[in-house]
Parts: sequence; C-alpha cells; structure tokens
Amino acid sequence: MIFTMIAAPNLRAAAGRALDLLLPPRALDEATGKPASVQSHGLSAESWGRIAFIDAPFCDGCGAPFEYDLGPGVLCVACQIRRPSFDRGRAACLYDEYSRDLILKLKHADRTDLSGLFARWLARAAADVLVEVDAVVPVPLHRARLLARRYNQAAEIARPLARAAAKAYFADALIRRRPTASQGGKSGDARRRNVAGVFAVPKAWRRKIEGKRLLIVDDVLTTGATVEGCARALKAAGALGVDVAVIARVKQMPGRAI
Repeated sequence: MIFTMIAAPNLRAAAGRALDLLLPPRALDEATGKPASVQSHGLSAESWGRIAFIDAPFCDGCGAPFEYDLGPGVLCVACQIRRPSFDRGRAACLYDEYSRDLILKLKHADRTDLSGLFARWLARAAADVLVEVDAVVPVPLHRARLLARRYNQAAEIARPLARAAAKAYFADALIRRRPTASQGGKSGDARRRNVAGVFAVPKAWRRKIEGKRLLIVDDVLTTGATVEGCARALKAAGALGVDVAVIARVKQMPGRAI
C-alpha cells in the first residue's frame, strides 16, 4: 500500500513528461499570434519579460512596491494614515497593459486554463501569509452574475491555490447580498459606496470561520474597496485575521490618502 502511494505520483509525473515530449506544451498567452512551445505550462518568453512581477520590498499593509528596502513590516504612507480593513495584502504583479490582457481573458473569455498559472503566481507572492492562514476564501459573485458568467474567476484561482498550499477552501464563506454595478470607471469613494454592506457571512459559516485566519483571493486590487468590504464582513463574523492576495494591483491605489 505504501509503495503504491509513493509510486502513483511518480508514475503520473513520468507520464506527464512523456506526453510533453509527444505534444509539447503551448504558451497560454500566444502573444505573438503564432503558437509557441514552452518548456512547461505557462507563458511565452516574450510575455514573461513583460509582466512586472512584484518582489520585496513592499508595504506590509497593502502590498504596494517600494523603491528602497525600509525594513521588515514597514507600511506605506497611505497605510500609516488609514490602515485597510484587511491585515496584509500581497499581489503577484502590477496591473498594466500586459497583465490586464491575461486577467481579462480569464474573467471574460472563458480562459479558465489560466487559473492554475495565476494560482502559482499567488503561491509565490503570498508565501509568507499562506503559511499562517487556516483557509482560503474567494471574493464572491452575486448569483445573477455567476449564472451569466458561469464561473467565478476568483474561485477558479482560490481553489487550486488552497489545494497547493494544503489549506481549507471556504468556497461559500462570503456572499453578495445584492447585485452591484461594475466597479470599472468609478472613483475610490464611488467604489466604496457601490459595495457598502454588500458582503455577508452566511449563518452556517460563522462557527467555521470564528477564530480563523483567512486569505481572501481576488483578481485585481484597484482601490481596495471590494476586498475591504469582504474583510470587514469576515471580521464581524469572528475571523481572527484576514489577509488578501490578488493577481495584480495598481501601483498606487486611487482614492487613498498618500
């Protein structure tokens, strides 16, 4: 039995390598318009070079990148003036014309095959907070939008991330109590008003999240209004702490004091 348990993953890995030799992996982006082979399932070399990945140093509060290392646990000026409702934010890359195209493919073009790639990005970007959390929670869609889109892009990333990190996955710990207009094009204040009081924790989940440290997963951090609303709802329901991980964030969150 033990031999079987050890051998099975090795056999799957060997089979995967053999299949890659017969059918080489294709780039998930194909940015040049021509199919490109890659050494592993991911982006073409051209796209890798364009993505502005975020590495330390960065703000321990919102994840904004710093130009200089100011020491561990340092907050940016905006977070010193007003701490976000979440405890720590992490982002894999900056939101720009290159990352935006990939994220929109996942969000609006049924490219759920990108979710595993983004989960790996978050596993790296949020490694320091992942070791401390008990469960991963996706930002929810309202059921009407979920029916129209057929999947929740945040959930598509959060599920493989939780599995890879060996963390619990709390798929329905948060709900949207009413539909909201798109956040696109709105100011920071308008975004906060748009999601005010929208997020809630169902009664059946309250005991499960009480005293837990949770990681909220979303695609993009712009003003932080959405994830802050989620964090407030989780903490009001008894969560001990709430961190945030996103694929991409704007360099400076509009609508926040700086």
